[in-house]
Amino acid sequence: MPEPVIIEAVRTPFGRVGGVYRETRPDELLSQTLIGLITRCQVPAECVEDVVVGCVSQAGEQGANVARLAVLQAGLPISVPAMTLNRWCGSGQQAIHSAAQCIAAGDAQCCIAAGVESITRVPLFSDIGGLEKLNPAVCEKYGLVHQGESGERIASQWKITRDQADAFGMESQSRAWRAVSENLNRELLPMKGLDRDGKLVQLTRDEGIRDTIDPIKVASLTPAYRPVGEGVLTAANSSQFADGAAATLVADRQWAVAQGLRPRARFLARAVVADDPALALMAVVPATQLVLKRSGLRIQDIDWFECNEAFSTVVLAWARETGIDLAKVNPWGGAIAHGHPLGATGVGLFAKMLAGLESTGGSLGLQVMCIGHGQSTATIIERI
Repeated sequence: MPEPVIIEAVRTPFGRVGGVYRETRPDELLSQTLIGLITRCQVPAECVEDVVVGCVSQAGEQGANVARLAVLQAGLPISVPAMTLNRWCGSGQQAIHSAAQCIAAGDAQCCIAAGVESITRVPLFSDIGGLEKLNPAVCEKYGLVHQGESGERIASQWKITRDQADAFGMESQSRAWRAVSENLNRELLPMKGLDRDGKLVQLTRDEGIRDTIDPIKVASLTPAYRPVGEGVLTAANSSQFADGAAATLVADRQWAVAQGLRPRARFLARAVVADDPALALMAVVPATQLVLKRSGLRIQDIDWFECNEAFSTVVLAWARETGIDLAKVNPWGGAIAHGHPLGATGVGLFAKMLAGLESTGGSLGLQVMCIGHGQSTATIIERI
């Protein structure tokens, strides 16, 4: 059976909503990322046999199969096919899974897996015309709630305090700023955008990362989803919506070596699970357990964990349930600091994890994403 390996993984710096990418179309953001990926790994564009892109809000400038449009815009050969998929926040990670599965099945030797989201230009739920368009029968049957409320229920069930949530959020920012200060994020592709005055700039780090955090100000923030005195989640301990794109090159190992390409990591296990759609974000626990079982590994074997920081309560509850050491989780910060561009996040975290393993000399990495409506994706890779 062909063995899928990762040749390269890159991401744009993530921009704040209404920030540096406010005048950049998502298909342009994605096309520039595809060009950057191909340039960095120096693979002939005509060798790419498929492009799989994760994107959540497939409407407007992200509609009409944004993957194919970005491929054409990037100047890849017209013979390169592309598809766009949606597994909500796990869309990017699912794109990587799909590309790896395509290679393993022998359907292709070289694929790109990518993700894109511009929440500035295509707001969340644009694809259905607003949150109120969800089927009320389904919402009533399963007690579906806003993800923020799900995050608050997690806080209640796992007895996570506001102080604990705030401390986690501040640590995410601190770790992200350290990575920036030490120039650790080699996965980043500098990207052009506009500063606050409308002048052209080149963004070389995530726009949402803060160099200093005031604990007093953090503690004074009003809860976002529940009344004061009841709510735990605020803007300081929840993910920032963001704009961004990311891409990986996945290839058959034997083919890659023959082409003179250097495999950087291989897949040990992949998983996708579904769980309680009301307590929507805790499927990360069974997903982690399943992917470890499939790999034959133990938690203590993993050198680097990426768990998407949709809300601090998700990561804290997940760590308690699994016994994972938080010192190994999101060592370069997470979505609370660098932002969460939905469809792009899974690929962006993957690129960050691979760069992190190489930077620290680690071998094994595990990435897991919580997904709305009670799903989760998980991946374990081994650095080559």
